[in-house]
Amino acid sequence: MGHGTRRVQAGYVVTADASAHVEDITPLPPRPLPHILFRQWWRELVFLHWAADPDEVARLLPPGTSPDFHLGRTYVGLVFFRMDHLALGRGPALPYLGSFGEVNVRLYSRDALGRRGVVFRSLDCDRLLPVLTARAAFGLPYRWARIRARRTDSGISYDSLRRDGSGAGARVRAEVSAEPYEANALEEFLTCRWGLHAQFRGRTYYLPNLHPRWTFTRAELTSYDETAIAAAGLRTPREDPVSVLYAPGVPVRFGPPLRLPRGS
Repeated sequence: MGHGTRRVQAGYVVTADASAHVEDITPLPPRPLPHILFRQWWRELVFLHWAADPDEVARLLPPGTSPDFHLGRTYVGLVFFRMDHLALGRGPALPYLGSFGEVNVRLYSRDALGRRGVVFRSLDCDRLLPVLTARAAFGLPYRWARIRARRTDSGISYDSLRRDGSGAGARVRAEVSAEPYEANALEEFLTCRWGLHAQFRGRTYYLPNLHPRWTFTRAELTSYDETAIAAAGLRTPREDPVSVLYAPGVPVRFGPPLRLPRGS
């Protein structure tokens, strides 16, 4: 994808960058939304991240995008959360179908216009209709799964298993507190993302979003187990995550999809 790399002991370091300009990492959206396509809340989020092989990542991204890097490394994320109050445009939230558990595997991308985004390799969801709708309308790789979430005064847990018999899934246990946590530069790179890249009907598009500034509290990983990353086409991480984050949640708005220029 135009990036030269050399292997080092702790991961991969970029030696060439094909992008002339890449937008800054900002805690608030760098651009407004001209229209609101849909709204939702992301709640009780747990983020786990590992360094990833950029060659593996590049092969899994849609045309017109390339891996995004922080200090020469790119990452894979495993994110657990509750989706609530899904609504179309400025209309009311959808009852029942608008709230569900989700577990996703995501990569980090940039395009020829310099926009940073995420690319979802899988999105496991415990409501079938949203799965079918998102696949049909946006070409996103949603999968129907059993997801259980439990929140206590001191901890949070998620368990997911796909219903397709593949055995792919993920589990996490974390202790969380009310003590504020300030994200470091890497964690800002991983969470300050204002859109997603995906391919649908042969074209790559960018779906922009906006939400308030993230707030995090301290989290300590108790245990985890996952087969979702290998099912997404990457090697299973052998080490513990380089970052563990917990966020109470944010309201999110998405704008209409923007097609990437042909040949980009």
